[in-house]
Amino acid sequence: MPQLWAGIDAGKTHHHCVVIDDGGARLFSQRVANDETDLLDLMGNVAVLSGGGEAVWAVDLNHGGAALLIALLAAHDQQLLYIPGRTVHHASRTYRGDGKTDAKDAAVIADQARMRRDLQPVRTGDDISVDLRILTARRTDKACDRTRAINRLRAQLLEYFPALEHAFDYSRSKAGLVLLTRYQTPDALRRLGQKRLHTWLKNQGTRSSADVAERAITAAKSQYTTVAVQRIGALMVAELAQEVLDIQNQLDALDTLIAERFREHHQAEIMLSMPGFGPLLGAEFFGAIGGDLAVFDSVDRLAGVAGLAPAPKDSGRIRGNHHRPRRYDRRLLRACYMAAMSSLRSSTASRTYYDRKRAEGKTHVQSVLSLARRRLNVLWAMLRDGTAYKPPGDLVASPA
Repeated sequence: MPQLWAGIDAGKTHHHCVVIDDGGARLFSQRVANDETDLLDLMGNVAVLSGGGEAVWAVDLNHGGAALLIALLAAHDQQLLYIPGRTVHHASRTYRGDGKTDAKDAAVIADQARMRRDLQPVRTGDDISVDLRILTARRTDKACDRTRAINRLRAQLLEYFPALEHAFDYSRSKAGLVLLTRYQTPDALRRLGQKRLHTWLKNQGTRSSADVAERAITAAKSQYTTVAVQRIGALMVAELAQEVLDIQNQLDALDTLIAERFREHHQAEIMLSMPGFGPLLGAEFFGAIGGDLAVFDSVDRLAGVAGLAPAPKDSGRIRGNHHRPRRYDRRLLRACYMAAMSSLRSSTASRTYYDRKRAEGKTHVQSVLSLARRRLNVLWAMLRDGTAYKPPGDLVASPA
């Protein structure tokens, strides 16, 4: 059994460490800078306190500001457990005192690590999975930036030219965005005319330029009133349209980079053989699990982390009352859910299982979640045994 437990309340510039013994007595409390030299000194002090015995470390962050600390502990073969911040927040209420300090949080982390046996070790992941986690997170940020820019563009365009705002789905129409970088007002479009607009769009390399030109001119002919905000609003629309196009180019470059890095993983082809998983969703999955299933005891544990294992909430005479868990990896759930959705179009087995759940009275979301849980069992076996997916030959699709 470990003799000492070291709890770390991690921060951006400084961490606070509290060390306790097996009786819960506080032996050491120190604020340390998030610097390699200071962290190595901290590890040396804890090693001296342990007297050659085992010390277990626990931290409330598994990336970000705690990344250097985690890397140093891993390099020195130290056992490190992860306690989510939400767990620390709720646990601290059971300790004496209403105050909140870094020292108290670190003591709570150390004491929880001493008492609990269900804490998981920190998953550092291999180099490829770490890269995929960073790249997919960056792609998510860029996708959100694109959505925000499109919403701002539509809101601005709606103030002075609502007909053109209704004419295109700017989240899908690249030609509509290219149009707005040059022509944003009804009078400018009417002066240009449909034929010249078609020629200009075609020279820009857009698709369906004739249809886009026709719809834009039709929108321009439906409004002859000039709204007061048109002059400045048109400038903002042109800027936002170019911003969306630039973000889309960045997304395309990220997709290429993610796909190339994903295919370097030794289990990439196994993942791609599973219906519904492509390079992007496969990269999100590997990034979320750290690239290795060894840290999970079973597929049930993986399902719990992914939020695919319903949590029972029974009380008194109420039995069988299940709800979605509150604590789970949302990125891992998204990868499993979106892959299950995609498999409905390409996998007969997935469609059959989904239709059966719908026939049982489950909603669309419940059926997809149930399918994702079922597929996780298959994916677990595939990655564990190193075998590609083989569709069951005895399943027949149910009539739509």
